[in-house]
Amino acid sequence: MEMMNWLPEHSAALQDLRARGLSYSEIADTINATFNTAYTRNAALSRAQRMGLAGLERLEPSLPELPRIGRLREGHTELTPDLLRGPKIFAETVEMPQLRCAAVVPRHLSLLDLKPGDCRYPYGGDSDGETMTFCGHPCRSGSSYCTPHFHLSRDPEATARPVLSAAWLQAIGAG
Repeated sequence: MEMMNWLPEHSAALQDLRARGLSYSEIADTINATFNTAYTRNAALSRAQRMGLAGLERLEPSLPELPRIGRLREGHTELTPDLLRGPKIFAETVEMPQLRCAAVVPRHLSLLDLKPGDCRYPYGGDSDGETMTFCGHPCRSGSSYCTPHFHLSRDPEATARPVLSAAWLQAIGAG
């Protein structure tokens, strides 16, 4: 950090410009133009504080006051910004989407009863103390799920119609 010493004439100009109500940015610009210096706004502010001139308050605002954004609430006389309001309360209830399910009657095997190649699609276990079981039907090649559960878990746009393959039907003895 470069140390700059304020000459007495710079300090006098700072005191005069501050008395006229200029901002510290304007003071620094004026002193820099007059004396060919490179003072920053913060340098002018710090020097004014060391001289005992400056409070951090402005003598007059340099920007016009902006209008408040918001709407009047019933019975209120002041504007409240939209961001400060509470969440909107909806009068209508949003319907829950229809959950899709595969046309599978699970075998409801426990984790210990599952064998390699059995479908690991879970059932239950949603609430505390509820037992979780697994589908248990033969898995699709390269997957941990049977074909209907594979499609159910991978294809969010699928319709509610069952997804059955000839291999799966044959494996469960239906084909």
